[in-house]
Amino acid sequence: MITTMLAAVAALVATGVAAQTPAPPAVSSEVGTTFVQVGRLLAEPSTGIVQRDKTLVIRGNQVVEIRDGFVGEGRVVDLRDEFVLPGLIDSHVHLTGEQSASSRLDAMTRSSSDQAFVGARNALRTLSAGFTTVADLGATNESIFALRDAIRRGDVPGPRIIASGEAVSIHGGHGDINGYREDVMHMFTGESICSGPEDCMRAVRLQVRSGADIIKITATGGVLSNTAAGLGQQFSDAELAAIIDAAHRMGRQVTAHAHGSDGINSFLRAGGDSIEHGTYLDAESIRLMRRDGVYLVPTLMAGDFVARIASGPDNFFTPAQTAKALQAGPLMLDMARRAHEGGVRIAFGTDSGVSAHGDNAGEFVLLVRAGLTPLEAIQTATVNAAAHLRISDQAGRIAVGMPADLIAVEGDPLTDVALLQHVDFVMKGGVVYRDE
Repeated sequence: MITTMLAAVAALVATGVAAQTPAPPAVSSEVGTTFVQVGRLLAEPSTGIVQRDKTLVIRGNQVVEIRDGFVGEGRVVDLRDEFVLPGLIDSHVHLTGEQSASSRLDAMTRSSSDQAFVGARNALRTLSAGFTTVADLGATNESIFALRDAIRRGDVPGPRIIASGEAVSIHGGHGDINGYREDVMHMFTGESICSGPEDCMRAVRLQVRSGADIIKITATGGVLSNTAAGLGQQFSDAELAAIIDAAHRMGRQVTAHAHGSDGINSFLRAGGDSIEHGTYLDAESIRLMRRDGVYLVPTLMAGDFVARIASGPDNFFTPAQTAKALQAGPLMLDMARRAHEGGVRIAFGTDSGVSAHGDNAGEFVLLVRAGLTPLEAIQTATVNAAAHLRISDQAGRIAVGMPADLIAVEGDPLTDVALLQHVDFVMKGGVVYRDE
């Protein structure tokens, strides 16, 4: 096995101009050809077929051939005793922060540059855990777009990032600043906060101009906003329709943070593209999601985390946060079970930044507990997530012409999905970032 290559974290420029659409993968700095010898290979998770004794031929950042048997000379990676599968995709993270007792203070004292450096640290942790692509759904525009672009350029190591930047939210709702002095809140309310259809269209357009790859909205209240405003619908139906229309006209899909069934169903009826969390989804939600092929990103780790913190001796949530955490957290596993049984498409997402970065693969265990098979759980983090994020030509499988994103574990994750919490090998774009 070849030596681990961990690039040093270079300085991040938090005020750069962000690209507005995902760029193709950069050409690897690794010249020549690499032969990855694989004992067991799940190249196409949609089929569930495990191939044996294969060699992946990688040139630059791409897979150029898959050969039978163990072949190669020169640069050879020996994974003959390992199980290899595509690099994993987490469809919901927040790289530039992490929940802790100091979170509310950090939000006021950390600059966008500080947040970008924190994000670089968490990006490396996420990549080392086997996640070669993520969707970051909520961070300051300056911090996350700078980090996304630095990773694309190869300045810092990290997963491919699809970024929403700041969420489009209502004044006083989840996503706005809450629970501070009135003058402080006026200072920190951003341009993505809106009221009324026209204003919300403006907010979407500004996010696209700033560099958003995807539009994230807060269709309902949320657990971690410090306000006793519940978990029901917050945008009006007219505002939801205006947001979705504005985003779609500018080539962006819209995903909704949504707990209450009223907000979920209103968003779906307005033509929204995907649901994050989905705690109180009902039979009508399932019908609408199945009708339109909408993906659910259930973020079970977030529900588990907030319930444990809120009920534990070291609870650092505010009273408003605690009440909502105890209300919503315990319901999310059953929600995922009902969605799965109802035939809803599920894409993997953790909401990491609520729980710890690098622990993302714990979501697999919870998905299986919710009734998915290990293969179905793996599909949520590969082919399903790639389809959800519209990057099936870049991620989610191992095939000729695709970026060389792959991971390896000992044992068989199709029997014990918890093995994905202990990744031995990570390659992204032909570059090895973990090799144990």
